[in-house]
Amino acid sequence: MGIFEDRVDAGRQLGLRLAHLRGRDAVVLGLPRGGVPLAFEVAAALDAPLDVIVVRKLGVPFQPELAMGAIGEDGAYALDQRVLSVISVKQEDLRAVEQRERRLLDDRVARFRAGRTRFDLNGRIAVIVDDGIATGSTARVACSIARKRGAARVILAVPVASAEVLATMTEPDDVVCLATPRHLTAVGHYYRDFSPTADDEVVRLLHAAAERLHRAPSTARSNGLDEDVQIPSEEALLQGHLHLPEPAAGVVVFAHGSGSGRHSPRNQFVASRLQRAGLGTLLLDLLSPGEELNRANVFNIELLARRLTAATDWLGSRQETTSSSVGYFGASTGAGAALWAAAEQGAQIRAVVSRGGRPDLAGARLALVRAPTLLIVGSADHGVIELNRQAQTLMRCPNRLDLVQGATHLFEEPGTLEEAAILATDWFVQYLLPGQGGRAAEASDE
Repeated sequence: MGIFEDRVDAGRQLGLRLAHLRGRDAVVLGLPRGGVPLAFEVAAALDAPLDVIVVRKLGVPFQPELAMGAIGEDGAYALDQRVLSVISVKQEDLRAVEQRERRLLDDRVARFRAGRTRFDLNGRIAVIVDDGIATGSTARVACSIARKRGAARVILAVPVASAEVLATMTEPDDVVCLATPRHLTAVGHYYRDFSPTADDEVVRLLHAAAERLHRAPSTARSNGLDEDVQIPSEEALLQGHLHLPEPAAGVVVFAHGSGSGRHSPRNQFVASRLQRAGLGTLLLDLLSPGEELNRANVFNIELLARRLTAATDWLGSRQETTSSSVGYFGASTGAGAALWAAAEQGAQIRAVVSRGGRPDLAGARLALVRAPTLLIVGSADHGVIELNRQAQTLMRCPNRLDLVQGATHLFEEPGTLEEAAILATDWFVQYLLPGQGGRAAEASDE
């Protein structure tokens, strides 16, 4: 029945629905463990801090998956009277379950908050994220905790929840839910992959989100460069725009597709998100205006790759970027050129992202690419999906294919380009900025 690929996919979709909260002083709070991977995606979409509210379900002694209540940090406690009215539980059994779960809760609080202080919720918007709601016990307790900590507004965000349960919830000010079946038997039925989330994964995601937040203000204060540049190549003088934070630990070079260049609104949008994450960007015109008149040049992948190589060598010759890690972002035919150039330059290129790309145009050179490569394709771009899958069979580098739901080739549908930009940012942060965590560590060698 799964309608979400996994928790990451569900989190991205929630992030798009919550995009109106960006810049509105929100804190995203994941419910460990399963809610944290979703909350990580939501926090990325909102450029918001990520924290946890630790809660534990109180399972019925002889049916542990059925919640009869929940406990949380700061002594929070709630019982589900509807469940207790139909299932008889002795007081001593209830106390035994609570004591056991309280010990587990305290252990998790100590682990998840080791070296971290809780984010202040006073006067802020608390966005509480879980992977789904069956009985609602843990969600109710989490909302109560956020309210007691001073949140001005509490929003509960989940991919799937029982419509009946949601109708009875008064704790949050607002609920964002993507699917509300009338009868929900198990949250996991709505995911194709509902693998358990480990404590180590929760800690890693919290660390990665903290690092992402730490970079943002330093980038805003940056005294780096933001200027038009000219880059010599064998056949032409390439026009470009270079944006560098200070220091410039990583730079992403853009390889445009057919009919676009450094002024492409789509590429500029992606570049702006990369810049907010602390990355430098180099937007290029790989063809001169005269060369663009010859349609064959758009598909001259070898020519475009040579010019990407020239731009990379130029970055290596500049004092500001001589030690920077370099990645390629390619769109359409530019993706083929990016992979061709990456194969030629070996380990010098640290990461490649293709958006709606034609990696197949790199041909046999795909097997020579060593840079971890992310292929992003719209789910409605059927022909290009197949070309990307064929390209994957030739690749020997760590790689992953991500589908953006509802997107066509140009990602013109609302929210789809933004989702592609988030995916690209996560990938480049992982591989170009030292010491950063992110989902890209999960890339598989296919």
